[in-house]
Amino acid sequence: MTRLLMLAACFVLALPVLTASAQEANAPAAPVTEAPATNAPLSGDAATGRQLTYTCQGCHGIDGYRNVYPHYHVPKIGGQSREYLVNALHEYKRGTRRHPTMQAQAQSFTDQDIADIAAFLSELTK
Repeated sequence: MTRLLMLAACFVLALPVLTASAQEANAPAAPVTEAPATNAPLSGDAATGRQLTYTCQGCHGIDGYRNVYPHYHVPKIGGQSREYLVNALHEYKRGTRRHPTMQAQAQSFTDQDIADIAAFLSELTK
């Protein structure tokens, strides 16, 4: 009988711990969230940006080039400020600045890609 009472006492004392452990084990996993965004701009790598801008030269690097849209002059982007380039690419990516070709291009860029592109293009002379 003494053993039975001791076993019952251990069970009663351990029950809250076992219940809490079981609840934790059955609880849904906490959602995975990305690290909070900071307002600090990413540092871009111009060498990587040079590689990423290879296709940009097809439109933006040819003097006097006009694309298929009537009366739409393709701007020179070499020598623009980093801030301008970063903002423009993010706006194309979000769809708040509209141009089908640029929106398609910007969709493929990560934030780091955009920083790298801006680092390279901003260092070019006009």
